[in-house]
Amino acid sequence: MRILKSILTFIGLVTIVAGLALFYNIWSATKNFDPDAFGLYTEFVGKLLKTQDLADAFVWAVPVEEGIEAEEVKESLKSLAVARNFLFVNDSPFYKQVKAVTGQDFRHVSFMQFCDVKVGMKMLAYNNAYSAFMPCVISIVEDEDGKVWLYSMNMDFLIHGAKELPPDLKREAIKVRSIMREIMEGAATGEF
Repeated sequence: MRILKSILTFIGLVTIVAGLALFYNIWSATKNFDPDAFGLYTEFVGKLLKTQDLADAFVWAVPVEEGIEAEEVKESLKSLAVARNFLFVNDSPFYKQVKAVTGQDFRHVSFMQFCDVKVGMKMLAYNNAYSAFMPCVISIVEDEDGKVWLYSMNMDFLIHGAKELPPDLKREAIKVRSIMREIMEGAATGEF
């Protein structure tokens, strides 16, 4: 019995030491993370477990009100962006590309690109890898049932997902994030 007690005590001690070492390693690796990172990842994991789809967990999805057509949404997005000094860069009509390649009609899917050049320059000065996320894209997608949706990458991952951005860059990135959300929400209701 004494040997069993000693073995269990040893196992308990090793478990405590391993737990403390793990906690210390996690704390050391994440001590410079943005203060909102853990809330963001908690929300992400909840969404991932609910949808069981990584893409769904990484994006914002905004349903467009019934009766508003995809082309109206696109015009609304452009108008709302310009009103906020947000540059409209490009419209890639994927559905037209599908038709050109396959000869088959396809539901409406377009990729609209927007940019704040000054913030983009600051992001690139901070880290060239941010170029992979530029310009900001909003997808206009008609689903299989004819319902129109707006999709965009959840920019919170770039802003709050890891090491905290320098204060001025973070402030500018949050401004771009707010504009993206505003134009998505506005266009989904037909605002101009």
